[in-house]
Amino acid sequence: MSYSLLWLPSVLKAAGLKVATVDGWESRGLGDAGRIMGVLCHYTVGAPVKNMPSLDTLKLGRPGLTGPLAHLGLGRDGTFYVIAAGKCHHAGKGQWNGVQTGNTNFIGIEAENTGRGEVPSQAQMEAYAHGTAAILMHEGLQAICCAGHKEYALPSGRKQDPDFDMNMFRVKVDEIMSGIAPPPSSMPSIERGNGNGGAPPRPSLMRGSAGDLVRLVQQKLGLTADGIFGALTEAAVRNFQRNTHVDPALVPDGRVGPNTWRALDAL
Repeated sequence: MSYSLLWLPSVLKAAGLKVATVDGWESRGLGDAGRIMGVLCHYTVGAPVKNMPSLDTLKLGRPGLTGPLAHLGLGRDGTFYVIAAGKCHHAGKGQWNGVQTGNTNFIGIEAENTGRGEVPSQAQMEAYAHGTAAILMHEGLQAICCAGHKEYALPSGRKQDPDFDMNMFRVKVDEIMSGIAPPPSSMPSIERGNGNGGAPPRPSLMRGSAGDLVRLVQQKLGLTADGIFGALTEAAVRNFQRNTHVDPALVPDGRVGPNTWRALDAL
């Protein structure tokens, strides 16, 4: 069965954010979530390498705590990984704005970070604020409904993440919700530098693109080369991004950007 938070990917994409769904996310959860009353911000306290090394842990859990451990993982490059549409083990005992049922009523975002002084990238922080704002606006909530795990958790001091200033973060979220802040940075429209053996830079491709470069991608992936970037091409690109050994850190978002172009060139 599918759970109720099926709107998460579309809301994040509509906010201009990069989104990658994790297989099975629609039916992943510890039962269904309740009415959404806020967003809880976390750090993974994971490995210092790659974009989202904690993804499997967030999906499957860890010793002593069953997964899923968050609805969303946030990679170092600002990609949102949609992990679960149901209830998650992410909050534990705590309270924010009178709400004590964080696992049931808060959406949990786990941003990849070692939790040991790692400075998050601008892309990650930008996505964190815009994604939080998009969720709150969808649910008709205000910026104060966003909390850090360190603010929610009881007894006080039980959690220290995330280590950035949550008051300033809420100011940024409020600015986004009020239309004051600029939209998030998008994926580059063309390759930067000479990425394909001296040829001119190539544009990024996604669903809706068309032309000879789409045909090239389709040929490399063993598809019928009709030059139209539709659902089948997107699915094939996602599968390639998940399974290529050329660049294991590729984000399976179904779009052909600079990193995916480089991986396809190696075929």
